Amino acid sequence: MHTDVNQLFAAMWQDYIQMTPSAAKVHQLLGQGQSGGIINDHIALRTFDLPQVNLSVLAAHFEALGYVACGEYHFKAKKLYARHFEHPDPTQPKVFISELLLAQCSDKLQQTVANLLEQLPPEAVKADNFLYSGRHWQLDTGTYETLLAESEYAAWVAAFGYRANHFTVSVNHLQAFDSLAEINQTLKQHGFVLNTAGGEIKGSAEVLLEQSSTMADKLLVTFSDGQLMIPSCFYEFALRYPMADGTLYPGFVAASADKIFESTHAAGRQD
Repeated sequence: MHTDVNQLFAAMWQDYIQMTPSAAKVHQLLGQGQSGGIINDHIALRTFDLPQVNLSVLAAHFEALGYVACGEYHFKAKKLYARHFEHPDPTQPKVFISELLLAQCSDKLQQTVANLLEQLPPEAVKADNFLYSGRHWQLDTGTYETLLAESEYAAWVAAFGYRANHFTVSVNHLQAFDSLAEINQTLKQHGFVLNTAGGEIKGSAEVLLEQSSTMADKLLVTFSDGQLMIPSCFYEFALRYPMADGTLYPGFVAASADKIFESTHAAGRQD
């Protein structure tokens, strides 16, 4: 496991922009005139609730670096459970980890995922690079399509494995923009496509958090029997509001996060 939190996030970022070329462009666009660079509000990771790769297994990499578990979240329709983790240094990104609750899925999906995970060497989950190591199993296009028919989330993890699903710009720390609406407008003017599920801006000042995101890039992914152009990762933008004590709200809003998950949906798909 990594012993330096900055090295871990730097390595995850490099992997992420390989999966998400548009994120590097957005980062450059929003970072113009930004002294000190863009602050990353949080990253998100996806997994299955099997013992060898569940939320706790991924979290251990961050807990070894001082992160502590904070809020927990339930997404009943998507059959997901999630937690977020915070570092004692508030300038370090928060970490949002979700897992698919397989017992709530079909027997076929459960068996398919179990077959994939059997190919994962047990020692891989403890390796320094596990959180940006990608896919550890053979996957054919038919299996991907079968998973996709039931769960977009399961198909995404099967196709992309272990890596950041998204990074997030902290709007609070941007010097050139005052609002999420202003950022969204700038992105659209430059041809970036936004996630409109639940509106372009999810959340509000009332719930102390506003979020928006691009739609995931389309990436040509190699499977064991061919290639498919499928949604990869996306870039998120978060504006946090102060709580009664004056500090910025550190948590997440389940209703908003539910819609953010849909940034990796294929166009027009709702599940």
